[in-house]
Amino acid sequence: MRRVDVSDKHDTDAISGLISTLLKELGEDPGREGLERTPERVANSMRFLTQGYDQDPVEILNNAIFEEDYDEMVLVKDIDFYSLCEHHLLPFFGRAHVAYIPNGRIVGLSKLPRMVEMFARRLQVQERLTKEIAETLDKVLRPRGVAVVVESIHLCMMMRGVGQQNAFAISSSLRGVFQEDSKTRAEFMELIRHHKPSFA
Repeated sequence: MRRVDVSDKHDTDAISGLISTLLKELGEDPGREGLERTPERVANSMRFLTQGYDQDPVEILNNAIFEEDYDEMVLVKDIDFYSLCEHHLLPFFGRAHVAYIPNGRIVGLSKLPRMVEMFARRLQVQERLTKEIAETLDKVLRPRGVAVVVESIHLCMMMRGVGQQNAFAISSSLRGVFQEDSKTRAEFMELIRHHKPSFA
């Protein structure tokens, strides 16, 4: 899928025009002082919030893979992320926990948060976000196992619809030994169970 850079003025102008039309349909005057530059700001914001379409997750990981004889769990937890729900274009945000057990190869630790952010910077649903992170790490690194847990709150549940202010969603994707071995799975769950999720 081709995406145009945020700095592309023609593309930004097209989105700005759509936002102006939206404001009019909502009964607002896009020409008044407070809204005069809002269409342009929203266009730039949407390009930033969806920049993950322009990035290749395989390339992100492949640039930092190293041969290493290490066969215990590697875990990066509490990775903050912000995304947009594709159903209502409202934010959902929270934390991701990503673990793998190497099979002769490791990846630079900073690449795991980068991969999470890249997938989050697309129109998403939490379940797909969780699966995409696990699938990519499994495909590129070929480890003995991968585990991903995502915890988040969804403004579409808080601001509209059911109006649930305290509900949060948890999704997981387990592969390899994390799925097959209950002891390994339990160790991972215990390591990430160090706090009650708080996204304030």
